[in-house]
Parts: sequence; structure tokens; C-alpha cells
Amino acid sequence: MRSGFALAAAFAVGLQMMPTEVRAAENLNLICSADVVICELMEGMFEKETGIQVNMVRLSSGETYAKIRAEARNPKTDIWWAGTGDPHLQAASEGLTQEYKSPMLDQLQDWAKKQAESAGYKTVGVYAGALGWGYNTEIVKKKGLKEAKCWADLIDPSFKGEIQIANPNSSGTAYTALASLVQIMGEDKAFDYLKQLNANVSQYTKSGSAPVKAAARGETALGIVFMHDAVAQIAEGFPVKAVAPCEGTGYEIGSMSIIKGARNLDAAKKWYDWALTAEVQSHMKDAKSFQLPSNKSATIPPEAPKFEDIKLIDYDFKTYGDPAKRKQLLDRWDKEIGASAN
Repeated sequence: MRSGFALAAAFAVGLQMMPTEVRAAENLNLICSADVVICELMEGMFEKETGIQVNMVRLSSGETYAKIRAEARNPKTDIWWAGTGDPHLQAASEGLTQEYKSPMLDQLQDWAKKQAESAGYKTVGVYAGALGWGYNTEIVKKKGLKEAKCWADLIDPSFKGEIQIANPNSSGTAYTALASLVQIMGEDKAFDYLKQLNANVSQYTKSGSAPVKAAARGETALGIVFMHDAVAQIAEGFPVKAVAPCEGTGYEIGSMSIIKGARNLDAAKKWYDWALTAEVQSHMKDAKSFQLPSNKSATIPPEAPKFEDIKLIDYDFKTYGDPAKRKQLLDRWDKEIGASAN
């Protein structure tokens, strides 16, 4: 029988011979503001390729902004991937995120690079998508509703109780809708319009994509969403039609930001560079995610709504991503729309 000393010595030698890979695995604390299916796909791919353990939470853009602001003195998140660009820009302007110039920048579309430049490289564009809506063709036909092709059509009394849109306080999608209407109509006229629209809204959801999922399931006739979210329901086989409003519409630049004070900074930078590659962005369609990718070499899904087919406004990301402007619009929405919401 070997002595305790001999066993201890053998154990020590064994430890010295163990490969360095046995050291504690890297971790990454990620908030994902895209649809949960693409969040889980990205999480699984990254873990498999890098061996880094991802602790992923799915939150809407507005919820994420509120969380990282609340945790600014003791950050618990390393990186924030996806979600509309406005709250990412707001976080950047408030110093909640940190500068990082990825070596992948030169491979990106101009709109993605401009997003990074405007924020002092504290965020970057990862995908883009136009705002519109999706309606359930069977419900519209059954109830004899007019096909809604324009913003003006949505305030027709026949749509009373038939429309869903998210709350702009929690949803980047709905804030983009609010800011787009203000840019199209002017602020006072936009709020007059929203008051009329409110009469037709059955529910203000927390998540931006929830309204068209409800339409797909037959729970409502129409959901105001990013068009790619409507296309995702079509791809699932639901009787949904995607619409780009005739008067013009805004669009999002889905973004990505590293949180200032990130505890796992190296892992965050690895995710950042990885998520900007053409190979990774070409997999978005595998999760029925039909945004336009930011890498110029990424495969664009054939179903993705193309910007050239849509009447887009020159969306002012700088103005409407500004904290003061965002707060002013949300406060007015709470007072004039939210307080009387059905």
C-alpha cells in the first residue's frame, strides 16, 4: 500500500502533467434582443466553435437598455446582441457601452459602418429591416376587412380591436414605429394619428414581434412589426401577408454593443468579431430570420424584404437615438396614448 506522502507526490505530478485546457472555461454573459429562435441558434453555434460557455438572456431592446443602465456601477452583462439601434445609440451616448473597432469593420455594409462611426464605435450594425405589418389573410377575408396598404388604412373604424403593436417603452420595434410616424407626419399630427390608431388596438405587447405572431395564430387580424418578422410567419406556413406602407416607412439597424466594465471582455470581443462574419450571418435564415445581414459577403435570404422594393424614409438615427428626444417622445406617448390604452 502506498504511503500518504507517495500518493500526494503522485497527485502533484499528475496535476503538473494535466493540459492547460483543464483551466476554468471562459464564460460570456450575453443579452440577446432578437427572436428567441435566432438567439438560441447563435448561442449554440458560438459555444460549439469556441468552447466559451454562454449565459444568454432574451430581453427586448427597451428592457435591455433599462437593465444595463440600472447595473452601470456593477455590470453583470458583457455583450448585447441585436435589437433596434436607437437604444444601442442611447446607451453609447450615456457611456454604458465601450468603444471597440472590430477588424471585421471593412467587410460591412455602409449603413452598418455609419452606425458604428456615429456612436464612436460603441455599437455596430449587425442587420437591417424595414417597418411594416403582417395581416392574417383568412381573418381579413372572413370579416370583410379592406386590405391595409397604407398607414392611413389602419385607422379605419372597421379595424376596431383588430390591431396589435408593442409598447414603445419596452420594444425597439414600437419605438421605431413611433419615431418613423413623427418623421413622416410631424410630431403633433403623428400623435393625433396614434390616438386614432389606439381606438383600433386590442393590445400593446411587450415584445416587438409578438403582434404578428398573434395575427398568425388568428388572435388578431394585423400586427405592426418589422416586415421580416411577418415573413418569418409566412415561412412557418401561416396565412400572413407582409406589407410595406405606401406613405413610406422607417427601418431598423439591429446593433451590437460591448458593455462598459464587461467582466469577460476577451470573450465579448470574440463574440463581436464572430457575429460580424459572413459565415455566421448567412446562418440567420436557418432560424427563419429574414433581416438583411450587415456583412457584404453574407447570403441574403431570398424571402428577405429588400430595401429597394420599399419606400423608405431617411430615418434620422442620431436624433431619435438621442436620450433626451427618446425620453420626450416616450413621456408624451405615456401621457397621450398609454394612459388611455385599451
